[in-house]
Amino acid sequence: MDRFECVSVKRISPAREQFFFGYYDLQPWNKAESLHLVHKTDFADRLQVKGDRCEIGILENGEYRRLTETLAWNFQQGAMLQWNPLCESEIIYNDVFEGDYRAVVMDIESGKRRYLSKPVANVSKDGKYGLSINFSRMYDFRPGYGYACFEDRFKSVNHPTDDGVFLVDMVTGNSELVISLDEIWHLTGKYFDADRKLVINHITFSPDASKFMLLCRNFPEVGKPHRTCVIVCGRNGENPVLMCDYCYFSHYWWQDNDRIIAFSDGDGTSVGGKITNYIYDLSRGDGVIMSTAYFSDEDNHMSLDASGRYMLNDTYPDKNRIQSLCVYDTQKDENIFLGGFYSPEVPIIDIRCDLHPRWSRDGRKITFDSTHEGFRAVYEIDFGDVRK
Repeated sequence: MDRFECVSVKRISPAREQFFFGYYDLQPWNKAESLHLVHKTDFADRLQVKGDRCEIGILENGEYRRLTETLAWNFQQGAMLQWNPLCESEIIYNDVFEGDYRAVVMDIESGKRRYLSKPVANVSKDGKYGLSINFSRMYDFRPGYGYACFEDRFKSVNHPTDDGVFLVDMVTGNSELVISLDEIWHLTGKYFDADRKLVINHITFSPDASKFMLLCRNFPEVGKPHRTCVIVCGRNGENPVLMCDYCYFSHYWWQDNDRIIAFSDGDGTSVGGKITNYIYDLSRGDGVIMSTAYFSDEDNHMSLDASGRYMLNDTYPDKNRIQSLCVYDTQKDENIFLGGFYSPEVPIIDIRCDLHPRWSRDGRKITFDSTHEGFRAVYEIDFGDVRK
């Protein structure tokens, strides 16, 4: 690290209960930055199974207010809980309705709900579009990211023609399949020497929602790791491009509509081979290493603040079970160390508590999840003085 900063860390969720927000690429704060979304569970020592409920609520001035509950959730991404960009008083989350997973749009004051035709894995910044994937299939692949209520209808099909990515109209609730797993197989399957079962693990829109990027992975053979291919498509699934063939590719963040920061082995770039953070440029079809000083072999959950200068990043536990929280200054090429947080051992990897740090909308606050006090909780750091 180039620089250490002394910052105050405060817990904003009640003590000795199990609270978390979830993923690093979702915004927990409302526009006024007075309300912070949160999940609450009765346990944190096992995987969620069918019938387990998770509360959804709000943190305000250290107090918790319950809003509703859901059956469609996990410990890494929760219920994809987020604010609705189209209405300040509404939240979006996934639940079970009429025998299937559905996204719910709910007014937090009136409690009024409307249900969409599919659950959402991502919502565009303008709130007009959603992307949906098969969360039952994901549960079979990585339970910490899938939902436990229903068996995958395509469990025995390696790459079905009628499952894949669905585009959801967030206003009408209608959805349509825009690229199937079978199409993805025919685009990428030549990598393997035999037929493989595929799953879409992660997917997000570009900032302007003109396109989306997906990580497609294979169910691995026993004792072997999965591989990841990265595909970029137009919003309606048109013109799919294989950005990276089956390789090592993990967390990522859209820097703008053409550039993506990703922790990978650099496949698809002319400088690949080292596992670190790369900046992929879709317009050039190439990429560069983000920093030669940092991120080597350190997978991280990265996110840029609104200015684009500061990038939140974290680490998995080191040999002493410490997770580091940092902010990388892209102008000065220095990583600012904000704190280290003890992460107790867990019996099952998918119930671990990653920091998953998130910016407030104005970039002056950072919140993250942690278990360093012996329970799952949400913490806040004031970054305002550091960024001056």
